[in-house]
Amino acid sequence: MDDDNRLRPPAPRPCASCPYRRDVPSGVWAASEYDKLRRYDAPTFAQPPGVFLCHQQNRDAVGARLCGGWAGVHDGANLLALRIAVADGRLSPEERDAVVGYESPVPLFASGAEAAAHGVAEIAAPGERAVAAMSKIARVRGDLVTGGGAVA
Repeated sequence: MDDDNRLRPPAPRPCASCPYRRDVPSGVWAASEYDKLRRYDAPTFAQPPGVFLCHQQNRDAVGARLCGGWAGVHDGANLLALRIAVADGRLSPEERDAVVGYESPVPLFASGAEAAAHGVAEIAAPGERAVAAMSKIARVRGDLVTGGGAVA
């Protein structure tokens, strides 16, 4: 496989604005971003086929990184997207094993549904910490929609 299409394993810690982190304020991301989290809680056959990538990097960037929160919350052994990434050569079996064994050094929600419920709770009126996080994201990613529908 072309190195441009290879995925990198998650960072040692989920990024500071990761929607799976318990310490990230509510309302940072758009509702559509939070909805994606729930879909990975489904049985393997009903999950999305695409991996969940870190929001700190453009999805089309060379060497995109898997989301640490995604790896830490969901059972990697049962993630359809992880199986497909190995089958199509974007991840090696060893990299898959690292994702399956990933342990976050920061507290994460217990499921995608729990993370999503927290995320949308204040989406209509995000607090100061959420607004600050959105501003920081806007400097890095101009292609994402953050809470309240603002383009980051």
